[in-house]
Order: sequence, then structure tokens, then C-alpha cells
Amino acid sequence: MTKATLRQPEQGEDTSPRDGFVRRAGLAVDPVLAMFIEREALPGTGIGADRFWSGLAALAERFTPQNRALLERREDLQREIDDWHRANPDAGIGVPPRMLAAVGYLVPEPAPFTIGTQNVDPEIAQVAGPQLVVPALNARFVLNAVNARWGSLYDALYGTDALDGTVPSGPGFDAARGAQVIAWAKGFLDDVVPLASGRWADWTGGLPDLADPDQLIGTAGDNLLLRHNGLHIEIVMDPAHAIGSIDPAGIADIRLESALSTIVDLEDSVAAVDAQDKVAAYRNWLGALRGDLVASFTKGDSKVVRTANPDRTWRDMHGDEHTLYSRSLLLVRNVGHLMTTPAVRLPSGEEMFEGLLDAAVTALIGLHDLKGLGRLRNSRAGSIYVVKPKMHGPEECAFADSLFAAVEDMLDLPRNTIKLGVMDEERRTSANLAACIHAVKDRVFFINTGFLDRTGDEIHTSMLAGPMLRKADIKRAEWIAAYEDRNVQIGLACGFAGRAQIGKGMWAAPDAMNAMLAEKVGHPLSGASTAWVPSPTAATLHATHYHRCDVSERQRERMAEPVMPVEKLLTVPLAEDVNWTREEVQAELDNNVQGILGYMVRWIDAGIGCSKVPDINDVGLMEDRATLRISSQHVANWLQHGIIDRLMINETLHRMAAKVDAQNAGDPSYRPMTVNERQSIALNAARELIVAGARQPSAYTEPILHRARALAKLRD
Repeated sequence: MTKATLRQPEQGEDTSPRDGFVRRAGLAVDPVLAMFIEREALPGTGIGADRFWSGLAALAERFTPQNRALLERREDLQREIDDWHRANPDAGIGVPPRMLAAVGYLVPEPAPFTIGTQNVDPEIAQVAGPQLVVPALNARFVLNAVNARWGSLYDALYGTDALDGTVPSGPGFDAARGAQVIAWAKGFLDDVVPLASGRWADWTGGLPDLADPDQLIGTAGDNLLLRHNGLHIEIVMDPAHAIGSIDPAGIADIRLESALSTIVDLEDSVAAVDAQDKVAAYRNWLGALRGDLVASFTKGDSKVVRTANPDRTWRDMHGDEHTLYSRSLLLVRNVGHLMTTPAVRLPSGEEMFEGLLDAAVTALIGLHDLKGLGRLRNSRAGSIYVVKPKMHGPEECAFADSLFAAVEDMLDLPRNTIKLGVMDEERRTSANLAACIHAVKDRVFFINTGFLDRTGDEIHTSMLAGPMLRKADIKRAEWIAAYEDRNVQIGLACGFAGRAQIGKGMWAAPDAMNAMLAEKVGHPLSGASTAWVPSPTAATLHATHYHRCDVSERQRERMAEPVMPVEKLLTVPLAEDVNWTREEVQAELDNNVQGILGYMVRWIDAGIGCSKVPDINDVGLMEDRATLRISSQHVANWLQHGIIDRLMINETLHRMAAKVDAQNAGDPSYRPMTVNERQSIALNAARELIVAGARQPSAYTEPILHRARALAKLRD
């Protein structure tokens, strides 16, 4: 591949190639993408079209061979592991660490070090609180997340099952339930911002006399502003309000600072398979950063227009004015290293690696924030935050570091302006986490854990070791505890406290807030400074956990712990006793297959990458591709070891297709799978994903999903 140069077309020259692409610096670019870049993303940035396209071509020339080599390295290591299991069929264990080190799967631990990341916003570095992940293709959801920085505690308690496991019933306001909400919320205030004497339930107004006077930091209009563990609490004072009029102090609401940060996702929660999809996602990222994203929708008989909330002001106790930030700090999740995109073709005719395109375009869009080109600002520290998923080991992290350094040069950005979040969701990354962090030590701002993706890779890596435990039992396996502990311990050992986020995974049941309140406090107690929640309402409720637990103090305690040995992490969740009854096996298969079909019909037929999908018991769960990965790999593993056979799989697909059809019967746009099973793209893709699961690259579902979705778009 030779270095590409951009030739300016002659006046009147036809620049529309016969293949429908336009030529830019030797690249063939879908005109939808070219128009977006040149008319929306570039203006105002100081980067001209010639420079951008030449820079993108140079990125492709430099990094395509490296990207390809890294993917080949993944497959080489997997073959080494598979060959060991074939040579040791009765071992009943994973590959021993010494063998993994011999082939380079495990690398030497780096000498102790501290990350050097600078210019990180306080929402990331200093304050612990909830994080949202939102599909970039849904503008309404993006704006909901942007505005989720603040949430009503009264509304979150009243409208969910958080109080007692029940939800409101019947029309109108339930006064008894309202009283319960107020009692719970004021009890929460008693716990985290107590009065010097008495209880908040008896407070009658004025400036409250707090046990810790420093917690009252000022006022926002008539409202009181308090701060605890770095998070703000706003006491909304309005005696004319329906609730405030019956409150002894005139309190109408208690508002909590909730989703401190939001990941605008281009990866697992979107179905983006072509230039049109990519541009729609990029455009929402641009609009969210600039503050000019708008979403219009009908609610009841009214049209609602949603925009990003402006910042407000507050006055401290001396009367000085300050800014009260109203929006979640925005991060963007790029795709991983695996997939290519038809939006851009290289001079060779190959599709460009999608991760290279994402790196260039999302950073270009980030310039709009850094240069103040929009209505609102995002990063006050002058950084662009990119979360990078599905990286396997330190070599791939080093590749990402070099890629983003090249993008910075391309866009005239100072080194390490682009911050990098490393998702600790692949086995080789978990096993070499310190080395992975070291590879990006001057731009890393985030690490996290995620049970679903991590388990999918766990099963795939040790596919030939033996049959895995049932999924519910895998959650209790030894390696999971080691994985969660090591993530925090290694992050703290590398200096993340006060500099970067340590994150935990998603609460997947958006309707089960009572259970979330009881269980998810474990994330801040673990020393994690953030954790994912499925909705703005859940963010407000989860925020209460960060008031009840001082994460900074918890991190100081955990710094004294030794890091959990890697041997415990590498313990494979194999089933020692596979004498399950046929009914137990069928129940496990039903659960997996129903989940696969329930998600795939939406992804493939409707282009919805993340939504609340009913499980086999009709409980709505927030699902993205990670769910598909673990379920398909689990079935593939049991097929590999004879626990099930293809006849059982086909029969289960038939029955579960009928169940999923029934669950979606109320959707007029839904395409039933059972009307013509042979012609159902979703059903046949699900079968392929299961039967060919052991052969999918690193257990990823994207190759099959993308092909099926593209076919469905042609059909429609």
C-alpha cells in the first residue's frame, strides 16, 4: 500500500464513481459519510477536508497491518490453548499458568508504577457516582442520559418498586405511598446529612443546623444545596407545590446528583452495520457534545421536544456565585479491533477496520467541545474520553495508545488529550491487567469489569476443557470473585485513586429497583468509583449508595490488600458433576435459546441494539450483545461436550421462537419467526451463532449479526 495523496478534481469533473463511493485521498468513501464529515464534523475545527482524509488514509496505511496481525495473534494463542486441551483431554482443568506464560498468553508483571494521566475531569477522577451507557443511535435516550446528572429522589421512589417491592397501582396520587416516599427520603437525609439535633421529618424551615455545618454549601434560588462524599443534594423548597404545601418546611422534592458520567455507545448497544448507521450515531455524538441535539416525540396527546439542560448557578454561604453543572460528563465507546466497516474501502478494495474510523471521527467530533464550538461544554479539563472495549492483552492496548497518539497528531492535539478507558472484559486482559494499564499509563482514565462479556470469553477460551457449569452457578465460581477483586486491587496499586475511575458492571433489571437498592451497594463497598445502571431513575437510586459508602475511604482500606493471585483468576468454571437430569438440561437450554432469540429479533429485524427484552419468565432485562455472547457460547460448549445435541437445539429453537413471537405479539412492526421459519433471518442467524459458536473469533457475535442485519435491511 502506497501513501495516498488527495488530488483536487478539475472543474466540471464527474467525481461520482460507478460503485457509488466518492474518492478521498485514495480511499473509497460512502457519500453519506463523506457529506457528514465535510459538512457537519469538520466546519469550525480548523481541520480541512484534505488534511482529514489524507490523515485517515495514513492511519489506515499504518495501522491496518498491525490490526490484522493482532487478530491473527488472538487466533494463534487460541490454537495453542486448544491444542493443549486436545493433548490433555482428561485434565479437567484450564491450561496451567506456566504453559500460558510459555506461549505469551501471560506476560511478566511490570515493575510497580503510577499512572500519569492528567487533565481529568472531577466526575472521573475525584467523585464517585453512577454511570449510564446509552445507545448512540437513539437521540431521545442520549438526551435522557445527558440530563440525568440530577434526578428526583421522590419520583424515583414513588414510581418504582424501590420502597417495598411494589409499584403504584390505580390512577391519581396515592397519599399513603407519598408519605412512605417522604419518610424514606428524609430518613436518608438523617443518615447522610444529619441535623445537629432532631430529624429532618421535624424540620420546619430556615437554614438547617447540620451536625457538620460544612455540608451546607449554599443555595440555588430558594433551594438549599448540600454536599456529601463529593455529591450534591438539592432540597427543593416550594410551599406552593402540592407536596411542599403539606410539608412542615415546604420541601417539594429532594434532588440528587446522579449520573456523573455517561458513555455514548457506538458498540454493543447499537446495531450499526453501514455508513447510514454510523453517521446517525456520529451525528448524535456530535449533537450531544455541542449541546444542540434535539429529540421530538409524542407522549400521550402532547408533543415533547427534548434538549440538553443548561447549567444553573448557586451561591455559597458568602454570597459568591458558582456554576451548578446540569449534565452528565460524556464519554464515547468506540468499537473494538475486530470488525471492518463498508463505509470506507482501502485502495486494495478491503473494508477499513471500524475501530480506526471510530478513533478518527469521534476525536474529530471531540474538537467541537475542546474549541467551544457548540451551545454547551462537556469537558472542563480539555479532554476527550474514549472507552475502548474488547482488547486482548497489553499488545492490543499499546496498539490503541499508538493509534490515538497518531489521531492526536492528525488533529493537532497535544499528546494524551484523548483519554482511554480499558474495559477489563476479556480473559487475556484480566490476566495481564497491570501490563495493560502500563501500556496506556499516560492516557488511561477508566477500567471496569463486566460479567457477561468476561464469561463469554472465559467459556470460549476454555471451550475444549470440558462442559461448563450452569450459568447461574458460574456467577458463584471462584474465578469471578478473583476477577472482581483483582480489578480493584490492581487499579489501586497503579494509582487510580483520585486520578481515574474503577468501574463495575450493569444492573440489568430496570424494573427491580428494590433488589438493586439492596444489592448494588456492593459496588462502592468494593472500592469501585462507578458502576453502570440501566436508566436515569436507577442512577438516582444508585446515587444513594455513594452517600452511604465513602469510596475514597474504602479505597484507602483496600490499598493494603495484596493482589489476588492470577492462578485463582485462571480457574475455569468447569462442571465436576454433569449428571444433570434431562429436565435440568432442557431448562438451561430453553433459558439460553429464548434469550438469544429475544435479543436477535430486535437487533436483526428492527436494528435495536439495546432494549428491555423479556426473559423466559417474562421479566424485562436490559440486553445488549454481551448477553448474546455468553448465552451462545454456553450452548456451544454443551454441544461440544455432548450435553445436548443438534436435534435438541433445533427443537428448542422452534419452541422458543413461538414464545418470543408471543412476547412480541403486541408490536405491529414485529416479524414473527414461526410464520416461515426457513425464511426467518433472525432464527437462522441464531442457529448459526449456536452451532458455529466454537468457531467464532473470540466468541464475538458481530460477524453473524452484521451479516444478518445487512441482509434484513436489503429485504426491507
